[in-house]
Formats: sequence, structure tokens, C-alpha cells
Amino acid sequence: MRWHEITVLAAESSQEMVTHYLTELGAGGVSVEEAWSADKPRDTKYGELYDTPLNDIRPGYAQFKAYFSEDNDMEPIAEQLKELLAGLPEFGYDAGEFTIEVGSVHEDDWANAWKQYFKPVAITERLVIKPTWEEYEPEGDELIIELDPGMAFGTGTHPTTALCLKALDSAITGGERIIDVGTGSGVLAIGAMKLGASKVLALDLDPVAIKCAQENIDLNGYGQDVEVRLSDLLGVLQENNAEASVKPPVDLVVANILAEIILLFIADVMDVLKPGGLYIASGIFKNKETAVEAGLLAAGFEIIDVLRQEDWVAFVAGKPKGGDE
Repeated sequence: MRWHEITVLAAESSQEMVTHYLTELGAGGVSVEEAWSADKPRDTKYGELYDTPLNDIRPGYAQFKAYFSEDNDMEPIAEQLKELLAGLPEFGYDAGEFTIEVGSVHEDDWANAWKQYFKPVAITERLVIKPTWEEYEPEGDELIIELDPGMAFGTGTHPTTALCLKALDSAITGGERIIDVGTGSGVLAIGAMKLGASKVLALDLDPVAIKCAQENIDLNGYGQDVEVRLSDLLGVLQENNAEASVKPPVDLVVANILAEIILLFIADVMDVLKPGGLYIASGIFKNKETAVEAGLLAAGFEIIDVLRQEDWVAFVAGKPKGGDE
């Protein structure tokens, strides 16, 4: 089977929005390659091994490859994408001097080629993400997250996901009941269980994500402890007949999604947390930090910690122990 391939070169800072738009336009898979150069620092404090070769992508830019089934008419899709990227500045993003190219590729050429660059990587001193096709022997008290993300999801090593895992590593003490909003490949739900959570409700709006997350959760042996549900943000908890295994109030909510979406449901997160509960919010590019902080404070949260990696930010916010006020 052949697939249409759209290749986008756009500013690295816009990658969350570019991948979002490509997915919304119907892409069956999206890969992202950031610019590397000999003088760009690589974080190796946890012993990361980088196998990705240097490339000639323009500094500050990233290359996106998205795949569409051969029955799609690509001309209107490419034109719509061009309009969406050109309109990013009104949302506080900038795709820079972006380019869009359309081609085709055989399925075998893209479905597996990217796997050679996904190696085991330590995200925190304890958490290591290991692709299912790689061998790795844990050392000391390392906790291994087995992951097969599929082409439509990240490997768990993007700064936004890594920030969430680091925050979870600090926040979880054991026995917590957690809601993971926008679970994607399920990596945060799995990481939470590895760290000692008792139950996790993993939610996503994308049926493909639900399938991928369930497979990874089963792979790690948490099929009985993590429930995966199709839901628009926390909407499933508001349905009359929703018998979720994890019901409010919960100890912790984690969301790795766009800053604009985080701002939409801060009050809902406050409602489902118990007094003293924590909200870990990531997926926030640095230009949205002030807006998200203001939204959290306005909803009554206390800012407990702010984590940063490259140009990305994650908040650890707490619901006051005195109640809802």
C-alpha cells in the first residue's frame, strides 16, 4: 500500500500546533525530527544515548512528516494546512518561514524505519522508557516503561512528556488515584503505576490513541489497574451512566496537552481533585507560561513548582487543603 506523505518544515516552537493540525486533517501518522548540529547541547545527565545522526535541518526548525491514505485528495489538504499555519500568530505561535511538500511513500518505508532512532532513555533517575524491540537490563532501582508508541504518537522523550514524568516521580508517594487527560500512547499512566499509584483513569478524545494506550498498558501488565476511556477532556466523568473505575475526588490529575486546552478546563480539574490534590499541567510553550499561571491562580490553585526543559514549561499546582475556596 502507498501513502501520501506531507513534509513540513516549520519553526520548532510551533511543533505542538503543527502536529495537532496534521492529525486533525486526517494524518494516519506523524513524525518529527528537530534540527541538530555539532554544537547543539544534548542532555546526558541521566545517561541518555543518542543514536540520531546529525542533520541539515535549519537551526530552530523541525521537519514534520505526516502520512495520509492513498484515497485522500492532497491538494485541498495541503492548502488548508497552509492557511492554518499562516494563521498561527493570532494564537501566539509562529511557524516561521514554513514550507509544505507533498509526495508518496510505500507503507513499509515509513512504518518501521523510524524505530532505529528510538533507543532506551532515562527520563528521571528511576524511570527509563524502553521500546519493545530493544534489549535493556535495568540497573539498581530503575523502573522500565515498555513502549510501542506507533507512528501516531511520541516516544515519551519529548520535553513536555519528560517534564510530566519528572513531576510524577516527585509527586507520587504511593497509593494515589490519578486521572491522565490526553493519554496518547499511555506513557504517563504507565509511569504513574510504576511509581506506585493504585489506579489510573486514562482519557483521550482520539480512538486511535485509546487503542494504542490500551496495548501499551497491557504490555506493562496494568490492564486491571488502568482504565482507558474515550473522553473529551474530563467529559466522561460528567456523563450520567459513566461508571469509571476512578471517580472524583482524586489525588492527582496530569495533562500533557496544548496550553489553550489547559486553560479551557482548569475549573473542571479543580472540581475533581480532593483538597490537597495536585494538578500537573504540561505541553506549555514558554510564550504561554504567564497565561497558564494566571489561569491556575484565578481558579484557586497554588503554584507548587514550575519545571522547565528547553523552551517548554510544566506546572505542579495544588488545590488548597482547606476546601474548594
